[in-house]
Amino acid sequence: MAVVEGFLSKWTNVMKGWQYRWFVLDENSGLLSYYTSKEKMMRGVRRGCVRLKGAVIGIDDEDDSTFTITVDYKTFHFQARDAEEREKWVRALEDTILRHANRMRWDSNRPPPTVKDFDNKVSEADAYLQLMIEQTKNLEDRIGSIADVEEKAKCQVILEHANAMLHNIKHSIVLLQIAKNTAYPVNGVYQPRSETSAINSTIATNSAEAVTLPGQTPVQQGVELGSECIEYSRRHSRTLVGPAAATTLAVPEMSYSSSEGEDDFYDANDSPFTPGSQAPTPTGVRPFSAEDIPNQPPMVSASPATDASNTAPRPSNAERLQNRSSISGEVDYDSLYDDDDESDVEMETQGSVIKHLLSQVKIGMDLTKVVLPTFILERRSLLEMYADYFAHPDIFVRIAELKTPRDRIMQVVKWYLSSYHAGRKSSVAKKPYNPILGEVFQCHWDVPPYSDTDSSDIVTDGPVPWATRNQLSFVAEQVSHHPPISAFYAEHYNKRISFNAHIYTKSKFLGLSVCVYNIGQGIVSVLDHDEEYIVTFPSGYGRSILTIPWIELGGSVSITCPKTGYYSNVEFLTKPFYGTKKHKITADVFGPDDKKPFVSISGEWNGVMEARWSDRQEKSEEFVNVNRLAIIKKRIRPISEQEENESRKLWKEVTRALRFNDIDKATNAKFQLEQKQRDEARERKLTNTEWETKLFRRESEDNWAYMKPLRGRIL
Repeated sequence: MAVVEGFLSKWTNVMKGWQYRWFVLDENSGLLSYYTSKEKMMRGVRRGCVRLKGAVIGIDDEDDSTFTITVDYKTFHFQARDAEEREKWVRALEDTILRHANRMRWDSNRPPPTVKDFDNKVSEADAYLQLMIEQTKNLEDRIGSIADVEEKAKCQVILEHANAMLHNIKHSIVLLQIAKNTAYPVNGVYQPRSETSAINSTIATNSAEAVTLPGQTPVQQGVELGSECIEYSRRHSRTLVGPAAATTLAVPEMSYSSSEGEDDFYDANDSPFTPGSQAPTPTGVRPFSAEDIPNQPPMVSASPATDASNTAPRPSNAERLQNRSSISGEVDYDSLYDDDDESDVEMETQGSVIKHLLSQVKIGMDLTKVVLPTFILERRSLLEMYADYFAHPDIFVRIAELKTPRDRIMQVVKWYLSSYHAGRKSSVAKKPYNPILGEVFQCHWDVPPYSDTDSSDIVTDGPVPWATRNQLSFVAEQVSHHPPISAFYAEHYNKRISFNAHIYTKSKFLGLSVCVYNIGQGIVSVLDHDEEYIVTFPSGYGRSILTIPWIELGGSVSITCPKTGYYSNVEFLTKPFYGTKKHKITADVFGPDDKKPFVSISGEWNGVMEARWSDRQEKSEEFVNVNRLAIIKKRIRPISEQEENESRKLWKEVTRALRFNDIDKATNAKFQLEQKQRDEARERKLTNTEWETKLFRRESEDNWAYMKPLRGRIL
């Protein structure tokens, strides 16, 4: 019996803390049992247990010792001594879950298997066993005649593995027969087994006794096994029916704790199940493909207002858009993108698809090459999402207006901390489109206070040639596919300020969550003061991916100005499993050579942030409240005027299909774009041609700069 055991800590709500427990993982039964001590385990006094069939393991990338198991509508929290010990337990638990998930499931439309079906399978296995025994004997004879020492050693290794396999197969066949005899006793009477003849008399028998089960015809109770298997069962009968079998614990119907009243802590937001909605565990492990996606229900959850006389429901936003397109005879693609009604997917209805997807990956695995189902996509490209950093363009350009280095670093921090809340259109976390190599996105903003400009103010040599000197313009390009690197640039001509950034994304599977690392940096250039502010980016976490996914940010980032010496350390804090606060953020701002910050900021990055100054009497003051900030809408030229490689034009058919809830069409349109990219990459490889970027150039390893920056054009 495969068993893993040792000490772990388990969270309990009674003590509001960790309790030391002795854990035993039985891989064969798929059960994790825990006891108050090893001595209690020896006496069989079990404190509780967790059934691993259908369970989901989760880890927190911010804490390298804790992990969770979610099953039976509960989430259990555990803590190992260190990362190495957690890794050992997580891998063993994952293997056990996979082992029990892949057991055969019968189609509900097929008749249940009979004892005769069982006997036929065992007989078939025994026949293969006899063939293996014969082939192993032939190998053994051949080894005796081999003169070459090296070849003989190789064959000897093969023989050892073959004998080990034979041992396991014989053992399995005997265990199967014991299980059958226990489940279906001969003539309805359980046959007690002596230590010397149990297997020989009840399993390896060739009797023709039959037992009739309800709804079945009489079937043969015994099955004739090969002599090798019979002899094996005789030799090992003591271990199969002795004390080890007597101490085996039955697998309960539900996971439980003996102190059930303590209500094991679990956060409903992190639970992948609600009563009655648990999807069946998928069988088999194979790559996910578009064909795996069933006919999806509408992504817009419709609860139309109707009266008692069954009047027609109000049309949804998607239907109104579709009707508008039908009247004109053409699709209004621009309105599809301008519509901010990002419908929320009911992920529980997609549970089987998501579970099937997750069956391909293990905790810690890179998700770069895992194909995600189309219905979880947000209706825009990742390149367009990066433009959300400038949803408050007035806060950004004000950096250049301030007179002192201290004021400017504070304005940079204010812009940075307020730049993340505008990125979510939906309460449900979705993934934007992966940009195609060479894809470009362009837009610009009017910066309040607004001022009229004439055509002579157009910056023809800027990143957006139709934007004016008093507008903030933005351009992004996908400069690499492997690794996936996006570069983007923004500038305001009149304020003489620009921003250049590159981000390389890398994703990691955490069980109930997905982490996306944003590797790279951005540089705010204030030309009139010859200052550069270098910023890094936090990681993004998609939590509760089996139910209603939500986004949080985590990790340490920095904002530094090498010239002035001012800098800031920012912490995006992920929600602790024993707390309720989400989206917390802290930031400390330091002057040159300061050992203590002159201001500390705390709050929520999607809410209110307060500042506490070291040189002021007031306890704190409001630093920024993003809920009161007006999001300035970006301006984008119509899709009909865009180039073929611009984001909205590239992805318009995918966007249209998603907006009208046609998942099959969205999947096909997405596949065509990605296949075109693969074909072009294959052609470049055949012709030994390197991809050439259009707007950004590589300055160092994975460091990209805009080719025509404002600094180079006006200085």
